[in-house]
Amino acid sequence: MLRAWLRFVCFFVVFFSVAVVGGKGLIRLLYPISYTSEIGHWSLSAGIDPYITAALIQVESGFRADAVSPKGAVGLMQIMPETAVWIGARNNIPVETPRDLLDPSRNIQLGTLYLAYLLERFSTEAAALAAYNGGQGNVSRWLSEGIWDGSLETAHQIPFAETRTFVRKLQFTTQFLRLVHYGQW
Repeated sequence: MLRAWLRFVCFFVVFFSVAVVGGKGLIRLLYPISYTSEIGHWSLSAGIDPYITAALIQVESGFRADAVSPKGAVGLMQIMPETAVWIGARNNIPVETPRDLLDPSRNIQLGTLYLAYLLERFSTEAAALAAYNGGQGNVSRWLSEGIWDGSLETAHQIPFAETRTFVRKLQFTTQFLRLVHYGQW
């Protein structure tokens, strides 16, 4: 009984808020994008859609700059330190220690450069996102062996469940953020 009452109260509060504040305004308050200037700057300079970068940050770290995964991925875009050193060397950006990746601007800079590299290397956005999560070698193998064609429509064929979910979640989150925060960049 209490659950039903709480659901009703929550529904009423949301309904009232939408009526008074406006739906999009409320949703923007519930789903904010942090680091907008850094996301816009580094995404656009790398030729990346800023909404993809924002979605990737939302999915990977929930906009927590100090996030560190159990596997060792660091920062907003959850970059592995070895990947950061590699992408930094390719772009003349020194990466001294994994702590460098805790700096939001540096993390977004390296993450967008890495994503730009993956988008150039793979034929589709879905394949690039799969490589970001599941590794370049795995995605190359899946594509060359015909296990997956690299499209979002066939993402259910991605062998790794985590990567399958990641690609779908990223596509949804990108579209959601683009709709809610339209005109941000």
